Amino acid sequence: MGRFWTIVRNFNPLGTRRRLLQGALGGLGAGLGAGFGAKFGRRAAIAQTPEPLSPRPLLKFKRLRPGDTILLVSPAGRVAASALAGAIAQLKTWGFRVRLAPHALDTYGYLAGRDHDRAEDLTRAFTDPTVQGILCTRGGWGCNRILPLLDYDAIAANPKPLIGYSDITALLLALHQRTGLVGIHGPVATSSWTDFSNQSFRAVLMEGRAARFENPPNLPLQVLRGGRAQGPLLGGNLSTLVSLIGSDYLPAWDGAILFLEEVGEDWYRVDRLLSQLALAGILGRLGGVIFAQCTRCGPAKACEGEAATDPEPSLTLNDLLETYFLPLNIPIWFGSAIGHIADKFSLPLGVPVEMDGDRGTLQLLEPATVD
Repeated sequence: MGRFWTIVRNFNPLGTRRRLLQGALGGLGAGLGAGFGAKFGRRAAIAQTPEPLSPRPLLKFKRLRPGDTILLVSPAGRVAASALAGAIAQLKTWGFRVRLAPHALDTYGYLAGRDHDRAEDLTRAFTDPTVQGILCTRGGWGCNRILPLLDYDAIAANPKPLIGYSDITALLLALHQRTGLVGIHGPVATSSWTDFSNQSFRAVLMEGRAARFENPPNLPLQVLRGGRAQGPLLGGNLSTLVSLIGSDYLPAWDGAILFLEEVGEDWYRVDRLLSQLALAGILGRLGGVIFAQCTRCGPAKACEGEAATDPEPSLTLNDLLETYFLPLNIPIWFGSAIGHIADKFSLPLGVPVEMDGDRGTLQLLEPATVD
């Protein structure tokens, strides 16, 4: 599908709305019909390269120390106080003080309170001089709703680690794009705080090390294409990331090492999401790809009105990864300890890394902290 790759490399929705409309109506409308009919092959030559976003300088935070205060915030889904006990106990074991944001336990439908209250909690967490770290209670849904309500100038003036994953991806990417802040794609308060997760958390956030990330022995990964690549580490939850396409909250992707995770999606939906990344011109800019975990994902059930078969015909995750990523000729593997699983890395977004596609490891090239 040579023309397909020309289209997706040239279509860039990350600029102004005018460029978005021009790209969609001009390049995409003119070429999609012919492009999808061809077989996927090696990448086509780039006829025109759209102007990329300029990445902001990295905005790092001070490493966390015993005696610091960690504030628990709920920028997305609602949470019960009882679900936070494990995280609070673990953080106190490390010598941290733990507080709850004023609206952390609010409920507004499936959200943890009204949008303006959740946004105010998050902005105040950054500006409060008595708070040194911010841990999200859970993901779910709701972070996209508060992105326009955050005070990015105030956040940039008070860099602190914001920690979470899943729907928190929206905040991590938006804050990095708007301020350069290094966010931590790691556990939320309702996660399982396992020994493996704790070691990664401590290495990155408390010890300030240029850590090396390697799966535990009980979690194998599969390399689809070996080799090494260096670039800024970016990514997160696939559907959350895709939901930001066309907005002003996605960072520059040139040379990035992209990691993705997902939960509870049928394979055809994963196909749709990866197709959106390709059509948006993101995939063609990458230096490497890690598709981590797709927890509770699998073939779709029969659609309404169709006869059920067992199993329903489906492509596999391998089919999808080979279709969308192998033509890029960059290192790729899947199965890393990232996502909706017990053992997980604490990954600093924006920090340059070296991806070793032969060993399946990530090496930070510098710490996420300033001291």
